[in-house]
Amino acid sequence: MALPQKHFKRGSTKPELPEDGVLRFFSMAFCPFSHRVHLMLAAKQIEHHKIYVDLIEKPEWYKDYSPLGKVPAVQLTGVEDQPTLVESLIIAEYLDQQYPQTRLFPKDPLQKALDKILIERFAPVVSAIYPVLTCNPNAPTDAIPKFENALDVFEVELGKRGTPYFAGQSIGIVDYMIWPWFERFPSMKINTEQKYELDAKRFEKLLKWRDLMAQDEVVQKTALDVQLHAEFQKSKTLGNPQYDIAFKGKL
Repeated sequence: MALPQKHFKRGSTKPELPEDGVLRFFSMAFCPFSHRVHLMLAAKQIEHHKIYVDLIEKPEWYKDYSPLGKVPAVQLTGVEDQPTLVESLIIAEYLDQQYPQTRLFPKDPLQKALDKILIERFAPVVSAIYPVLTCNPNAPTDAIPKFENALDVFEVELGKRGTPYFAGQSIGIVDYMIWPWFERFPSMKINTEQKYELDAKRFEKLLKWRDLMAQDEVVQKTALDVQLHAEFQKSKTLGNPQYDIAFKGKL
């Protein structure tokens, strides 16, 4: 059954979802946390149904699937009681264990723990740059310096690891879990007065990593054009987020 390519909103009719045991992935096309799950599903080639949700005007029926009203959410329709998982990292770890093809988390328990800590250390990067990335006119004046200081951790860590990717010679969980923001960072060159870009000297290793990641088939399959990201953030700032412009691109 083909589901409509649109974001369901308040007042919308609850879609008829097939009872076929296939995962149901509830998402918002521009949400970087949903993007994490999209990458996992694509990397592991897991069959799923995608249902898009308007996060400003959430449909009333959405709480039947996600009681907290969050995205991403993945409903396990092939499991008794059809539970729903939320939080991108929880979903990612479940998918990696349940679908062991193309393992993304390290097998070594210590390295797995260290990688999960590193992913958590990306939170200050996100919180610092969020007001700028989302075109908030009241963004703190020190937002970009704080962002760059937080991002230094990843430049240094990539240097310590001495490999093209955080996982080594191939892409792993850290790479995919931080990638969604690197896809969105270039929109700041379009939307900020200073036409902000990452400093090529300060973030030399990360920029080389970014270029390698952009060539990955999974990354390309789940990508949205930077112009669409910029356009969406502008529309959100104006109080009328245009979620469905995502379908101009590739989903």
